[in-house]
Amino acid sequence: MHNKREDLSLLHGEEDAMAIYNDVKASDSFVEFALTYMHDDDKVARNALWVLTKATDKELSQFQSIIDKFIDLAMSTENSSVRRLSMNIIDRLKINKDDIRTDFLDFCLEHAVDLAEYPGIQSLAIKLAYKMCSFYPELKKELISTLEAMEIEHYKPAVKSIRSRILKFSK
Repeated sequence: MHNKREDLSLLHGEEDAMAIYNDVKASDSFVEFALTYMHDDDKVARNALWVLTKATDKELSQFQSIIDKFIDLAMSTENSSVRRLSMNIIDRLKINKDDIRTDFLDFCLEHAVDLAEYPGIQSLAIKLAYKMCSFYPELKKELISTLEAMEIEHYKPAVKSIRSRILKFSK
């Protein structure tokens, strides 16, 4: 029996990540794995979340009941990799009208336009904000105005691309 925490702390590449993923998949313990390691030290948490991104959408759907735990992690961590990976998992989950948290919407809007933020996080923040705002025409309109007001020349291609797609889709 391997020590998963030790395996996560020593994880070096795709092959190691897939081995841990296959172990978690075999035991069908995705939620237990997430809850056990997502708040560990930065390296273990980052690697655990990276392993979880290997899961299929069907496997990730098990996280629907703990979406708030991923949201709380994304908003509270100082580690940008943990933030990006937790937001990636949230993005792959279904966001229902009843699940919308104004604190997370505000967080996404703030990080979407923050030039000091990493482009991967900015892009995910835009996508997640759009998903949440799509339930409310007045919020969607406000988001579109925010996206249109961005001085786009200051942003990286990933951010420009998602902004452009959302603006095009919203017309």
